[in-house]
Amino acid sequence: MKTQPTETERSSLNGKPPFLLFHPDTLETLRARPEDYSPIVSTSRLKSLRYALAGWLYMLRYQKNTRIQAVFSVLVMLLALWLSLPPRDWAVLVIIITLNWMAEFINAALEAAVNLASPQLHPMARVCKDVGAAAVLLTAVAAVLVGAFILAPPLLERLLVLFAR
Repeated sequence: MKTQPTETERSSLNGKPPFLLFHPDTLETLRARPEDYSPIVSTSRLKSLRYALAGWLYMLRYQKNTRIQAVFSVLVMLLALWLSLPPRDWAVLVIIITLNWMAEFINAALEAAVNLASPQLHPMARVCKDVGAAAVLLTAVAAVLVGAFILAPPLLERLLVLFAR
C-alpha cells in the first residue's frame, strides 16, 4: 500500500515527488527521534567516543571472558608479528578478532537489557541470554579455526627451521 508523503516530507523533498514512497511502518520508524525517548543521547562525536570507551572499559572490568579474549587477542597479534604475516592475513585476523569482540559486546548488551526488562527468571529471558551466548561461542569457534588456518602453516614452518638447527 503506497502512502502519500506528509507536508513535512514533501517540503523536505523541495516539492518534488519522492523517488520512493515508504511504507507507513518505515515512516513511523523514521519519525522516532532518539532524544525524545532516552536521557542519554550523544550530542557530539567526542561524547560518543567517551560512551564507547566507557562500554569497552565496562566489559574489561566486569566480564571475565572479555579479559581472557584480550589476552588471546594480544597473543595472536604478537604471534602474527613474529611470523611476519602478509597484509592479507593480518586483515583476516583483525576482522575475525573484531567480530569476536563484537559478539561478546552484543551479548553483554543483550544480557543487560534482558536483566533490566525481566528481573525475574523467565523462560524467554533465558532463551535470549542462551542464544546470545551461543552467538559468542560460534564466533569464538570460527576465530579459532580461522586462526589455525592462517597461523599454523607459517608457525610449523618456523618451528621446523628452529628445531632443524
